[in-house]
Amino acid sequence: MVNFDPNVNPMLPNIQGATPQAPTAGPAKSTFLHAVETAGKYVSKVNELQNASDTSIQDLLTGKTNDITSVVSAVAKADVSFKVLVGVRNKLIEAYKQTMNMQL
Repeated sequence: MVNFDPNVNPMLPNIQGATPQAPTAGPAKSTFLHAVETAGKYVSKVNELQNASDTSIQDLLTGKTNDITSVVSAVAKADVSFKVLVGVRNKLIEAYKQTMNMQL
């Protein structure tokens, strides 16, 4: 059954150690490094979902599995995760461009 819930947070991959934390009194560099590490983990998770999707498609085509529902589910998870990743990338690029256009 298709879930038409507009809340996509449960569909996003769970990343260990990626819980939002308030910035500490330390330097901004460590906060930036934490953000970069979290982004790297998310990209790795999206890559894993893409690979799992490819594997499930190959298994369906070779006859190793007949469960098309699990294949469609794996492809949908990979698709949603990739779209979220591209959306975040686009927002970061937009923020960068706005920052570069600011007058000092």
